[in-house]
Amino acid sequence: MKIKNIFVAAAFIALGIAYMTAATDNVVEEVAWVVGDQPIWKSEIEEAYQNALYEKTDLKGDPYCVIPEQLAVEKLYLHQADLDTVEVADNMVISQVDAQINYYINSLGSAEKVEQVFHKPINAMREALMDMVRNRTRISQVQRNLTSKITSTPAEVRRYFDKLPKDSVPYVPTQVEVQILTLAPAIPRQEIDDVKARLRDFSDRVNRGESDFSTLAILYSEDTESAKRGGELGFMGRSQLVPEFASVAFNLNDPKKVSKIVETEFGYHIIQLIEKRGDRINARHILLRPKVAEADLIDAVTRLDSLRTDMVENKKFTFEEAVGYISQDKDTRNSKGVMVNQNTGTTKFQMSELPQEIARVVASLQPGEVSKSFIMKDQKTNQEVVAIVKLTNRIDSHRANLGDDFQQIKDMYENARRSEILSNWLRKKIADTYVRIEDGWRDCEFIHSGWLKDNSASK
Repeated sequence: MKIKNIFVAAAFIALGIAYMTAATDNVVEEVAWVVGDQPIWKSEIEEAYQNALYEKTDLKGDPYCVIPEQLAVEKLYLHQADLDTVEVADNMVISQVDAQINYYINSLGSAEKVEQVFHKPINAMREALMDMVRNRTRISQVQRNLTSKITSTPAEVRRYFDKLPKDSVPYVPTQVEVQILTLAPAIPRQEIDDVKARLRDFSDRVNRGESDFSTLAILYSEDTESAKRGGELGFMGRSQLVPEFASVAFNLNDPKKVSKIVETEFGYHIIQLIEKRGDRINARHILLRPKVAEADLIDAVTRLDSLRTDMVENKKFTFEEAVGYISQDKDTRNSKGVMVNQNTGTTKFQMSELPQEIARVVASLQPGEVSKSFIMKDQKTNQEVVAIVKLTNRIDSHRANLGDDFQQIKDMYENARRSEILSNWLRKKIADTYVRIEDGWRDCEFIHSGWLKDNSASK
């Protein structure tokens, strides 16, 4: 069962994007389904369908069968949420809605563009998204409650794997495990002073009314994403911002003034308040990054190459020891340089999941080999650093097996158990719930059985 499709339908309806055809606009409102005491209106289904077309969503079947069933399933979960008194904290809902609105703004370039595309004011979109996020979160909590007792033993995973049809065993692409050591060349004091002087000049021009902050951000900010929006970040809570930035931004009170210069791991910023809303803030900023001198990069490359010679050829120390003494990568320095895949939480990476510069170097290494030094962009700060990497392990592409891919197979087993539990729960819930499907909506091959009952034909 594809639970995420429930949320796709909910998103279409909640957003209410005005992409209905003229014929649809003139449809007389009528009930298509009734689930419990909740109607599913024909207009809801039409709207969801039109937006599925706009979003190019594959509904995998007749939309006039798939969509109402998705909505019906959602209503069953929400009814259970009412019975279980599942509540959602407003601040969590607001945070997710703000993130979604910010995503739309980032993708389309401005709030005005978002309103044009969705044919709705931002405030109206926010209200619709609040309902969608709250419902989605309540449904997720019900599903977690229903499947919270799932456990698995190695023996159960093995039995599950042994019964899998051969063509259902997943194909695992080549994976690698990598350690990294990085060195960030020192930035000359004069370069830092020059960056600060430029930011002070921007601040003076804005405070004197000679320049618009957003225009300067578009022209000069090195945060390329926010620069497209005049430096605007969108509403964020303190925890979403680095501490140094948050400390200054949340103390701003005058939208016409510019903050002092703020130093963070990303560079140097000036900030302008747009709006405060409770414990969240919308601000714009200009980011400038001091540049590493070419000569200092070359010196760092030479230093790491010399270090590699002492490590690999002269055997003076190990890669792991060198990481502990020299590496400046905060994410890996305390774990002997071991890189962790943020997508999976494991140390295994497909080549496409590695930064391009690292993947290019790792491709030519054998397990146990240490690369020569190379220049790369730090993934967090976008600053140039010099690095060497060690290929710890390479697992060639293969059909999944218990030896190399136990965690993946365990996840498959537990997901199958979750799907089975939720399907059984839905089957019983459908049987115990009053459902009426009107004529014209009943001739379908539904995913779940039991929708069509004797009272489906009654009026």
